[in-house]
Order: sequence, then C-alpha cells, then structure tokens
Amino acid sequence: MSLVTLLPFIVLIGAMFLMTRSAKKKQQQAADMRNQMQPGSGVRTIGGMYATVKEANEDTVLLDAGPGVELLFAKNAIGAVLSDDEYNRIVHGIEHDLKSDVVPDDASSLTETDEPAADAAASDDKPVDLGKKDEADEASDDTAAAEAKTDVESKKTDGESDAK
Repeated sequence: MSLVTLLPFIVLIGAMFLMTRSAKKKQQQAADMRNQMQPGSGVRTIGGMYATVKEANEDTVLLDAGPGVELLFAKNAIGAVLSDDEYNRIVHGIEHDLKSDVVPDDASSLTETDEPAADAAASDDKPVDLGKKDEADEASDDTAAAEAKTDVESKKTDGESDAK
C-alpha cells in the first residue's frame, strides 16, 4: 500500500479523534459546573425550570421551586448554574442597576445647545435637494413628461368601442 491510499484513512481517524476530544471536554466542563453547585445557587434544569438549590448530594440535587415546593432531580438534569444577577433578573424580574451605563439612542446628548432636536429641524425653512441634475436634464425631463401627457389624452375616446 502506498501513502496516497492510506492518507484518507489517516485524515478520517484524525477528525474522529478531534471530535471525540471536544465532546469529552464539553462533558467535563458540564460535570465541573454541576459539582460547583452550592445551596442557594440559582439553576435552570434541562427542561427549562428555574429553581434554587436547597441541597446537593453526590448524584442528586434537592431544588426549591417555590414556597413549599421541593423537587429532587438528578445532577445530570441541571442544564446551567446561573449567577445571582441573572437568576434574579429571570425569576424575580429584578434588573441590575444599569442607569449609569445607559447609552442614548441619538447624538443629542453630545451637542452643547439646549435646543431640542425637533426645534432644530423646524428652524430650516427650505428643504435641501441633494440630487445632482444639470439644467439641460431638467428641461428634457419636463418636455418628456408633457409629451407623455398629450399621448395619453389622444388615446382617450368618447366611450365608443370598435370591438363587437
């Protein structure tokens, strides 16, 4: 056998090795995340339920899903361990104080004037034409429009039809 014959098999085995390696890496990261759960952590199950960890054992997790509702889940059923800010935002609707980080939608805050944007737009009386047209082009456009209008008027009839 030559090297050219073995090359596709070598490439295939290498690709399979890389794919299994990345899958094992993802599984290890998920297992580490599940092992870091502590009582009081907010979690999302693989079914989409949000709850708080009440007790974490070796293979199971006791979750507090609401007042008087405790559920026992396998650790493998935990899809994500959430940060406190993210859990409170999703479950309780409590937003992190972002008022200091808000960026305006327009550039009005960058100007030094106290004049509102609506008044500034109204101060310009004449609209600006940004199109490029020569005077000769404008004259030919006007004559072409007039000729088209006369053609349409000549085709109009008084209601009689030649069709029978």
